[in-house]
Amino acid sequence: MGSSHHLKRLNMPRSWALPRKTSVWVTRANAGPHALEMCMPLNVIIRDVLKFAKNSREVRSILHNGLVKVDGRLVRDARRGVGLMDVLTLGDINYRCLLDSNGKLRYHQIAPSDAEWKLCRIDGKSTLKGGKTQLNLHDGRCIIIDDAKAYSTGDSLQISLPEQQIMQHIPFEDGAPAYLIGGSHVGTVARIKEFIVKRSSMPNEVEFDDFGTVAQYVFIVGKDTPLPGLEVGA
Repeated sequence: MGSSHHLKRLNMPRSWALPRKTSVWVTRANAGPHALEMCMPLNVIIRDVLKFAKNSREVRSILHNGLVKVDGRLVRDARRGVGLMDVLTLGDINYRCLLDSNGKLRYHQIAPSDAEWKLCRIDGKSTLKGGKTQLNLHDGRCIIIDDAKAYSTGDSLQISLPEQQIMQHIPFEDGAPAYLIGGSHVGTVARIKEFIVKRSSMPNEVEFDDFGTVAQYVFIVGKDTPLPGLEVGA
């Protein structure tokens, strides 16, 4: 078995847009806010995807010079994973991580104003001591709120970076634009027609005009929260 710091390229996640036969090993992302299939380590992004470095030594130099931020916070770990909806800053250039129509992680350049926020999906809610509610977001964040009824699992939040304050609440409802992060329509945006709750162990489903999918593949986005490369219709 190989080092836990590395993966064999033949076994790396299908979401990584890298050639599989150029070498034996590839850097493995540290355990963190995203599942391995939904993020790539900084070492790979800076060197192999964005081509800002020729080797890992140059990547470490960039990191230790304080030129890299993820979601507005300074990062020096070369194996830190950058995943879905994260904002990566290299010097004065900003990128947002999204999935393309082939299910590959892509890092799209964005304007400085768009780097001041990100979208997060509410994956669950927990009740804390004292009656307050904790929102568990898709990227591992937890936000404590007072009004539990105002937010539901599946809703999305636009939060400020790096303060993590809620800027906008985007509810999961019929007619809402949804970005698909899995299935045969991954990487596209469609409007929700109907949400079907299954009274069994089967996953809940979401119907669109021409197709349907399971609820876990649906990420609500707003008309006023533009994402690079995605068209959100009226």
